[in-house]
Amino acid sequence: MTDSAKTDQDTRSATLRCSFCLKLNRVDVGRASERPKCGECGRPFLLDRPVKIAGDDLERVVADSDVPVLVDFYADWCGPCKIMAPVLDSFAADHTGEILVGKVDTDAAPAVSARYGIRGIPTLILFRDGSEVSRQTGAVARPGLDQLVAAL
Repeated sequence: MTDSAKTDQDTRSATLRCSFCLKLNRVDVGRASERPKCGECGRPFLLDRPVKIAGDDLERVVADSDVPVLVDFYADWCGPCKIMAPVLDSFAADHTGEILVGKVDTDAAPAVSARYGIRGIPTLILFRDGSEVSRQTGAVARPGLDQLVAAL
């Protein structure tokens, strides 16, 4: 990797809410392996796994992110959503610093689900530069998930 490519990657960021103190932070995604910390409470952001995103924060997270954002619209009671969880965990770990993987609970955010036209769960939507790039409804194996992000 060239120095300029490393610099570009190291300066990629996203706006995320701390799951502990609920403060919004601008997080350097390029330094995810160093476990960036909340500016308010000092707790780490664990970006090597899916990050829970509140419905009210989704548009800001997607719009402010310098990296693509893959959002899983799910519900805790949903069987196919439970099947997708380890696939998304593995995907997030493999793409740490390159793609931000988020989760939105459709039961807690019905207005957001309606706004994005979520008709079935799980629904995965890939955003880049604030716009939807691709979408998948229903559980998908890892090769299908890799194909979904191939649009990047």
